[in-house]
Amino acid sequence: MTKCELITKVAEEVDLSKAHAERALEAFLGNIKEALSNGNKVTLRGFGTFKVEQRAARTGRNPRTGADVAIPAKNVVKFKPGSELKDWVN
Repeated sequence: MTKCELITKVAEEVDLSKAHAERALEAFLGNIKEALSNGNKVTLRGFGTFKVEQRAARTGRNPRTGADVAIPAKNVVKFKPGSELKDWVN
């Protein structure tokens, strides 16, 4: 499902215009992004938890040349699905 399809589905389900549904979705996603960028985790009960973890620096290998490549440390977003989501998918 694309973002456009999600906006259309939300607009139909809650009887909103697509413009209002898009603004609501953008606000929702913006708040999640802001919380994660501040180092907070976001828990949506029944859906899952988003959190930021730091990935340590490591040495990789260029598959073409075989040369070692330094991969710097960085922050990554992790998602852990909630039990209700797991049950629903399975």
